[in-house]
Amino acid sequence: MKAVIVTGGKQYTVSEGDVLFIEKLNVEAEETVKFEQVLAVVDGENTKIGTPVVEGAAVEAKVVKNGKGKKIDIIRYKAKKGEKRHIGHRQPYTKVEITKIAL
Repeated sequence: MKAVIVTGGKQYTVSEGDVLFIEKLNVEAEETVKFEQVLAVVDGENTKIGTPVVEGAAVEAKVVKNGKGKKIDIIRYKAKKGEKRHIGHRQPYTKVEITKIAL
């Protein structure tokens, strides 16, 4: 069974047992999260597509950990001015494991 969920402004295609890195959620590790914005559910031959979401469908996931991604270096440079600026950014994420897809 597969489902398409929305979280953090992004869409993910998931199935049971998948591990995802999603935008940070305010949830501690080892807790469960329920995603209720399910856009589509595919179960073999049966396909349900929502308008915009599938009624009664939910995806449950267990939070594995919260963390930060790799550092991205941002360098701003103005030619002929001798001006440089170096900025770093690490995007926070939540690692989740999909445990159940319910219709």
